[in-house]
Amino acid sequence: MAGSRDPLRLAAAVVFTLVAWASAFVVIRGLGTRLDGAPLALGRLAAGTAALGILLLLSRRWVRPVPREWVLLAVFGVGWFGCYNVALNLAEQVLDAGTTALIVGIGPILIAFGSAAILHERIGRWLGIGVGTAFLGVALIAIADGASLGGGVGVLGAVVAAVTYAIGVLAQKPLLGRLPGVQVTFLGCAIGFLVCLPFAGALVSQLASASASTVPATLLGVVYLGVVPTALAFTTWAYALTRMTPSALSITTYVVPVLVVGIAFLAFGEVPAPLALVGGASSLLGVGLSRRRARVARTAPPVTETAVDLPHSDG
Repeated sequence: MAGSRDPLRLAAAVVFTLVAWASAFVVIRGLGTRLDGAPLALGRLAAGTAALGILLLLSRRWVRPVPREWVLLAVFGVGWFGCYNVALNLAEQVLDAGTTALIVGIGPILIAFGSAAILHERIGRWLGIGVGTAFLGVALIAIADGASLGGGVGVLGAVVAAVTYAIGVLAQKPLLGRLPGVQVTFLGCAIGFLVCLPFAGALVSQLASASASTVPATLLGVVYLGVVPTALAFTTWAYALTRMTPSALSITTYVVPVLVVGIAFLAFGEVPAPLALVGGASSLLGVGLSRRRARVARTAPPVTETAVDLPHSDG
């Protein structure tokens, strides 16, 4: 009975992750006029680390990392949580959402090549066709959104975000063979928080200089980014990555721009251009095509792990 629920749990984890990450793009866009990219990343990671700390205590599972795992955790935390968040925020403050999504969309392609070279993952024909079809869809959405490469800093930020996203996934995958997903996510977020800590002064000064009427909404947005798209969504992502290959899972993120278009329509009444609808259909088709081969090999054999109970908190 439990086995029959696993595909449903996996699907629910992937769907929640994608919807939460899509909502993050919209919230970041809204907060971009109030906080700079680096201070916003610090605030998000502070809230995320606190929320993940609570989840870790509730799980009461901890596996002591070995030195090699600490190295991968550092790469994961500095890359995906630290550099990625700062770079993405900076890109969204300069570029339109379509251009940002297009450039960051090279991430799954980099992951596919990296998985083949580093993790020795076999990239099947249908996965390759799916990646190409989905990326074409993101390109069409970007064109419909008026994509422009006019901002050099924005383009650089989006490229850094794509590269660090790919590096983060490739570093995370080996960790999940032995370490619990919540623990990996907590440590990565905490490392990213430490990387962004030098921006604490800027965060405090920007909040202090904001008008009193905007501070509550700004803090609420920062907390939302930390709890939902970071703490919860990265945890469900880790759950899914434990059971899927990096290439097969990362291609599902091509659904995010489609969801962003849908959320923008519901939240702001922004009617997508016809070309964006065609791009959305292409992205969804690409993800579907990739699953034709992904179903063949779903899960690696479980690895025995030694877990220790976390001490109870006395308050």
